[in-house]
Amino acid sequence: MPTQHHRQAADQPLEGRVAVIDIGSNSIRLVVYDRLSRSPTAVFNEKVLCGLGKTLERTGRLNPEGVKQALENLTRFQRLIDGMQVVRVDVLATAAVRDAADGEAFVAEVKRRTGLDIQILTGTDEARLAAMGVLSGTPGADGLAGDLGGGSLELVTLDRGIIGQQTTTPLGPLRLMESTDGKIAAATKVIDQHLSALPWIHEARGRTFYPVGGSWRALAKMHMEQANHPVHIIHHYSIAGDDAAGFAGLIARQSRSSLEKVPGVSRRRLETLSLAALVLERVVRTVQPARVVFSAFGLREGHLFELLSADHRRQDPLLTACTEIAQRLGRFGAAETISQWTAPLFAGEDENAGRLRQAACLLSDLGWAEHPDYRAEHAFLRILRMPFAGIDHAERAFLATASFVRYSGTLDGEVLAPAKGLLKDGPIQRAYILGLALRLAQTLTGGAMMMLQRTALRLGDEKLSLILPEDAAALVGEAVQRRLDSLAKALNRSGEIIIQTAPKLAG
Repeated sequence: MPTQHHRQAADQPLEGRVAVIDIGSNSIRLVVYDRLSRSPTAVFNEKVLCGLGKTLERTGRLNPEGVKQALENLTRFQRLIDGMQVVRVDVLATAAVRDAADGEAFVAEVKRRTGLDIQILTGTDEARLAAMGVLSGTPGADGLAGDLGGGSLELVTLDRGIIGQQTTTPLGPLRLMESTDGKIAAATKVIDQHLSALPWIHEARGRTFYPVGGSWRALAKMHMEQANHPVHIIHHYSIAGDDAAGFAGLIARQSRSSLEKVPGVSRRRLETLSLAALVLERVVRTVQPARVVFSAFGLREGHLFELLSADHRRQDPLLTACTEIAQRLGRFGAAETISQWTAPLFAGEDENAGRLRQAACLLSDLGWAEHPDYRAEHAFLRILRMPFAGIDHAERAFLATASFVRYSGTLDGEVLAPAKGLLKDGPIQRAYILGLALRLAQTLTGGAMMMLQRTALRLGDEKLSLILPEDAAALVGEAVQRRLDSLAKALNRSGEIIIQTAPKLAG
């Protein structure tokens, strides 16, 4: 199938690889996804820092050296796309190309060299797609989303998943560097002037601010290192608003030589990092959110999300991803049956707790192909670090811990340290009980869901009963009894097995 170099709506998931090229003011990035779906997986991701907008504020034109580098890399990207047999590619250009006098000429030259059609996004488009990206990764997001690129800052209000007011401002660090010579006092004045003209952003006070963009992701990584956070995943990394403002202000006022000593920060990112930190500080101090929650999902993901039908957008991204994993990696299919089987152990759970339990059940056969001695560890680490959406770090730890217990039967082991650093006692105990229940289910039936459907758990005041029909009594063995007893003990009950005899017909 020939590659489609254009943007059009898709009413349903598209089979075959899809690509998005994001031409920003500072960087150009190609991401190839396995397909267009509610939970797409990136199979290739490459970024080049070209600095197209580096001279825009001073000259009104794109940076000539950046143009040269961009054309070279876009030609490379086009060859990669064809080689990967991508069925659809969309190329999106943002502030630099939009505002430059020679932006249209750049678009025409890209078309001539590569055949790629570039869509130049308006500021409104850019803001909307950034907000859509946040919502794709954090359904129900509530507060204010901010997407910082090299040339602009987009701000969008979010009301429990509904996009509200939006704007674009010329507060990208490349522009600020040119307009203020990189001087913090002058840049602060410019930023505050623009923010003061947006009274509606104060609606997010006491709620959540969702930062998007590469420079702000770099700040999140630096904060993780400083805080010794146990999971180095940007998406849904959460900081108290006051802490975020203080940290960003500190970074904004560091010298370049000091920042160069910070591990994990790209040297090319250092050029704009201080001003990016200053923008974050000023936004947070102005808006005063309770939390700052970083989003790894932005314009590219928002573009794909917008292409989906409304029905597909309403799907839960976590459960969609877990279902696909179960179908691809599980041995027996229909893993959601385990969710119904474990439900009696968790009476009264709220909607999100039930959702997490269902996700854990879908992932319960994840490690079967690993070496037996390492199944628990592999399953734990894999789930903890998977690129899931719709989940925070504590919830990751819950799923990973439940899977670890499913394979190990215990909460022992240094590998669990990251999870224990994120979970309170209650969720840890809940993950332990769920993991033991999954272990029992797999031992009882070997993972055959149709067999499991004929059995049931019943939680009484003093006993945990495993109920089987008479013709399934042969499933009971020493291993089943032992694992039932372990689960019952975790629930402060004693375990019993009840064999139900079929009623005799009268007559």
